[in-house]
Amino acid sequence: MQTLYALETMEESSIKPGTATRLLNEKLDQTCQIFTYLLNSVVQVAQYAEIDANARASKHLPSAEDLQVNTKIAGNDFLFQITSDRGFQVNLEQWKMKLQTDDDLLRKLYNQLAATDTYKAYIAEGTRTKQGEKEILEFIYKEILAKSEPFLQHMEDTFLHWGDDEEMMSILINNYFNKPHLFNFLQLISKEKLDYARELLLTVIDKKEYCLELIKPKLQNWDSERIAAVDMLLMEMGVCEFLYFPTIPTKVTINEYIDLAKAYSTPQSGQFINGILDNILKDLEKDQLVQKQDRPKK
Repeated sequence: MQTLYALETMEESSIKPGTATRLLNEKLDQTCQIFTYLLNSVVQVAQYAEIDANARASKHLPSAEDLQVNTKIAGNDFLFQITSDRGFQVNLEQWKMKLQTDDDLLRKLYNQLAATDTYKAYIAEGTRTKQGEKEILEFIYKEILAKSEPFLQHMEDTFLHWGDDEEMMSILINNYFNKPHLFNFLQLISKEKLDYARELLLTVIDKKEYCLELIKPKLQNWDSERIAAVDMLLMEMGVCEFLYFPTIPTKVTINEYIDLAKAYSTPQSGQFINGILDNILKDLEKDQLVQKQDRPKK
């Protein structure tokens, strides 16, 4: 949807063969960048314990408290699992993420963490447990980073489409903590999903005129000039899924595009998209143009 919208707003002369897939690939790359950056932020907040300990011990007249800063979290086993992942390291180097660190923000986030009862309980625990190692890092993401206005503003300033990806990132990060062995940092999006995204993108572009022939008669009571551009794109995508994606159930298509309309368009768009797509679907089914089949079992 975002790629199609970007194409709609571009000068026609600037759209060359391959522009669509290039824009899509750039968007998918940024999703991977944001995911890697968020995990690296968790790592850096945890590792800041050592920086804090060294800084306080180096004072001219350190107090007893300065000399006893607990650095247990810097040796967190789950932390090591993240940092030792080859794909994670490749991404950090490729996108130079280490150079984007805001030291002042890191210090504030660490101090916020260190003041919590959860962190104090973690460092007071004499033994390490697999569950405890994971949970403290989850806590850093969910309760420190995700609830910090300065950090969220930093993400918005650093990544152009952070607002679009924020909710999905929470799901991805949660999935990673639960099943890290299933994640490939070098191909965060599965081949199946990549193929689907590219096929849908190119199909909507190729079948645009035909889709509009189906959509426009349903807009008799609407001023087509005032219909949100995003709504038109979502309807084109929905019609393409009805006709050219046999393994996607029509109900799933309609529900997905209602949700997208609610999230990215006007308050009335969900109901509008629902009505138009449902109307078009009835006509297509009447003419036996919708041929669906079960998704093949793996």
